[in-house]
Amino acid sequence: MGVSADFDFTTAMRRLCVDITRRVDEFAHVDMDHVCVAFAQARRRVSHGLQAKLTPLRFEDGRLTEMRRGVEWTVQRVFHGEREMLYILTFYLPRFLDHCLREKLITVMHELYHISPRFDGDIRRLPGHYHVHSHSQAEYDRQMGVLVDGYLAQRPPVELYGFLERDFRTLATTYRRVVGVKVPIPKLVPVKRTA
Repeated sequence: MGVSADFDFTTAMRRLCVDITRRVDEFAHVDMDHVCVAFAQARRRVSHGLQAKLTPLRFEDGRLTEMRRGVEWTVQRVFHGEREMLYILTFYLPRFLDHCLREKLITVMHELYHISPRFDGDIRRLPGHYHVHSHSQAEYDRQMGVLVDGYLAQRPPVELYGFLERDFRTLATTYRRVVGVKVPIPKLVPVKRTA
């Protein structure tokens, strides 16, 4: 039996994220049509380190510009066709795939939970000094584990998440290649005002 065609990781991940946003109330505000799902290559083949990252494409409260040290900045805008993206959700391969299914789903929900409840291109800002993960990232991830358990208890179709039961090497040998969308992280650029 020969090796199958390419496996499109980002398309598979997008389908899974869409299903999560439909089944889990905490993500009902997320419109995946405005979230670019991408992958990047991890620099080193180790299990620890960055698994995934959510990049907001707006500043606080969804603003397009922000003043920093007397200079007004904006973020490069990202479009898919005519549709503007508000977030980039990037997974680092092979590292992300080299964990167990539950850990992978916790990572997915961890990143989706960073999306502002207003879905305005900004991140969710939690109360207190540690506004990204609250006072404890371990507690944050424990809460994501509860959401994962609730999601799996709904018995979503295994076709949506089954690819996450495999590690990168298994996917890479089952399919001809693991492919997907790569998106450079947008840069901050100064706003030039005309006289």
